[in-house]
Amino acid sequence: MIVVSGCLAGIRCKYNGTESTDETVLELVMQGQAIPVCPEQLGGLPTPRPCCELFEGRVVTTLGIDVTTQFLKGAEEGLRLAKLVGATKAILKSRSPSCGCGKIYDGTFSGKLIPGDGLFTALLKKNGIEVESI
Repeated sequence: MIVVSGCLAGIRCKYNGTESTDETVLELVMQGQAIPVCPEQLGGLPTPRPCCELFEGRVVTTLGIDVTTQFLKGAEEGLRLAKLVGATKAILKSRSPSCGCGKIYDGTFSGKLIPGDGLFTALLKKNGIEVESI
């Protein structure tokens, strides 16, 4: 079983209420080989919600509100789901403060990317789950 970002599976769960459907990911879900998750929603954040970025270990909105607690809770819930379904791999949305893998936005809301992982990605990797980014 593979864990995938809900937005890649066509679920309108991105911060702005849209999705980023990837046909390969959608096909995996439709074949029963993948389960979609949105750690931000699992952490209790609404959709739509203010744009967020990770900066020095904290997640903040464009309004300056710290939502790190919700992001960490969502990451833990996503990991719990991954373990429940026996996932060994995840395909997650690039650049996200939750799901980004390898590169994330720098926290200045300027569009600049820096090396790093989102909170959900980091937790999955720490628990031995391979993460790929789309």
